[in-house]
Amino acid sequence: MEGDHWPHGSCDGAGANLARLRHRASEFFDGLSVADLVRETSRHLWVSDWLRVADDYRISAESARGDESAPIALDAWLCSLTALEVARSLSAPGDLADGDLSDRLDIGLRGLENEVGPAIQHVKIDGLDQGPLTGLFRPALHQERSPVVICIADEGVTLGAMMSRLSPAFCHRNMSLLLVHAGNASIRRPFKAEHMLACWLDYLAARPDVDTRRIAVYGEGAGASHASRLAMSDRRIAAAVCDGGIAAPIMRRAWLRRKSGVAQAATPPDWLQPSRRIPCPLLVVVGSRSMVWEEDALALQAGYRQAGADCSTVVPNCIPHPLGEVENFIAVDDFILEWLDNKLGAGRQLDSVTRL
Repeated sequence: MEGDHWPHGSCDGAGANLARLRHRASEFFDGLSVADLVRETSRHLWVSDWLRVADDYRISAESARGDESAPIALDAWLCSLTALEVARSLSAPGDLADGDLSDRLDIGLRGLENEVGPAIQHVKIDGLDQGPLTGLFRPALHQERSPVVICIADEGVTLGAMMSRLSPAFCHRNMSLLLVHAGNASIRRPFKAEHMLACWLDYLAARPDVDTRRIAVYGEGAGASHASRLAMSDRRIAAAVCDGGIAAPIMRRAWLRRKSGVAQAATPPDWLQPSRRIPCPLLVVVGSRSMVWEEDALALQAGYRQAGADCSTVVPNCIPHPLGEVENFIAVDDFILEWLDNKLGAGRQLDSVTRL
């Protein structure tokens, strides 16, 4: 990014700047290396540059008010949110002032909600007599009955932060988005998480703008296990991005390794197959998004395919370094949405195993 002068202006029309910025950011991640990331000076410069890009697009969005400029303002807000997510991905504790990034994200999300469409709806429903459940709903671009993706956030991740990251990826797809948590962990509930999540399916079934035959579920982090259990228990789910129901076998294997003291203890093959298969097409995202290792995902996929079931695997290119892993979130988000488009009836055929 050094030497570049961004943004490239807001005169390209709705979507042009966003597509270019996301492509440029994806190439930036693909060019990173461990050596690059451990150099603190370079990392700080990148974070500063991407924050500047975000601020420039925010200023463009705020100046493009009015009905005629709404598409340009929408594009600029989404560009700003994308740049902020790149900065967040690169930053380490102490790189940013407390609250600096979260404040910028809040401003960007409010701009998306208040000044341009489609509006983000704050939804509250009853949760089986155990207190209200809250979520964020982003309608599809068109008003006809559209497919919808229920996104289950990871523990500790706010729905606003997830909406900020996913909105640019969803913006030009005719697909609604519902962001939820699996439940309030501070409240003791007699119901399983999948029963609470089924309440959201009931909510969607009552909306006239939702195609109830095309409802997908996508879980991130701990949410990937909840997505698996919902897809197993409720036939209204048409496609699932999840952990395939193998989180428990993975934890058993980790326990076995600790107990035996052997780095690579043999794992009985049947431990990697869930007791029940998910009836709809599923995609397992290897790594932090599902907490599933590649070898386990491929073993799960082999079992599904042997049974004639539809199971795909995607292996993101994550860069490990002393501060954690950096992932090209743009490439991963775009692939997941392309897979969902395919399974919900609108996309091209994809390979069963993809490496990004």
